[in-house]
Amino acid sequence: MRNILSLILLTSIWATHAQDDEVNITIDTLTQNTFMLTGRGGNIGIYVGQDKVFMIDDQFAPLSKKIKETIETLTDKPITYLVNTHMHGDHTGGNVNFNTDNTILVAQDNVRKRLKVNGQEKMSANELNQKDFEKSLPEITFSEDLTFHDGKETVMLFHVHNAHTDGDTMIYFVNENVLHMGDTYFSGRYPYIDLNSGGSINGYIEAHKKALMVIDSDTKIIPGHGEPSNKSELENYITVLEDVKQTIQKEITAGKSLEEVKGNNELTSQYDAQYGTGYINPERIRETIYLSLTSSIEE
Repeated sequence: MRNILSLILLTSIWATHAQDDEVNITIDTLTQNTFMLTGRGGNIGIYVGQDKVFMIDDQFAPLSKKIKETIETLTDKPITYLVNTHMHGDHTGGNVNFNTDNTILVAQDNVRKRLKVNGQEKMSANELNQKDFEKSLPEITFSEDLTFHDGKETVMLFHVHNAHTDGDTMIYFVNENVLHMGDTYFSGRYPYIDLNSGGSINGYIEAHKKALMVIDSDTKIIPGHGEPSNKSELENYITVLEDVKQTIQKEITAGKSLEEVKGNNELTSQYDAQYGTGYINPERIRETIYLSLTSSIEE
């Protein structure tokens, strides 16, 4: 039995490494100085400033070398700041590899708190050593807003509450007119709302509305997952989520159970073909919204 378990573990490790070997880091050029990198995990934002690079998210640790090599094709300037939009591993998994004397990790307060708890659990399980634990944590944190100035560019970081998680940050490059929304926006697909980490459907929609207050029709949007987007697509996305939310709220008011809502394909049928083929399928988005609307966080 021990040999079988070892074989299964080794097979899993080999499969993971094979997947990482097959990942290509692609570049979307948004402006002369801003780029979106796509690989495996959350979309990475890159801003090349006067003498430094401003990076947003870092995907999984095994991809760090490829990500660094890709950034080097864009610039030889150092990565000075790395912002985590939230705490999930597909956005923070490379923290240890990127955190150097030259690169400072930045995040909202709750991101550090959650990464600290997760890291301590890994240390207790001997999956993480003390040095890497310390390098995984953001060194600068903020509660609501933080602003960086780089020559003529202003970089605005602002916290949105209980959206994808309880620690989400959006990053807006004012002159470049580029907004990185992290996982508060899943372009072209139903969103993953992490209810266990403080996320909610109402907070998710409110985060979008806050983004609309900042951007204009020319703004380039980097979503947490999916293709680069724009204001018009975001407005449509809000309409979809509000409609689905209202539909499910009516079911809740009518006394329908979670299982009834999950199993009723008609509730989201008009949107499923366009938005329901990603990580979150139609049944799961109905479940997520139902649970969010019936939880204490929405009260």
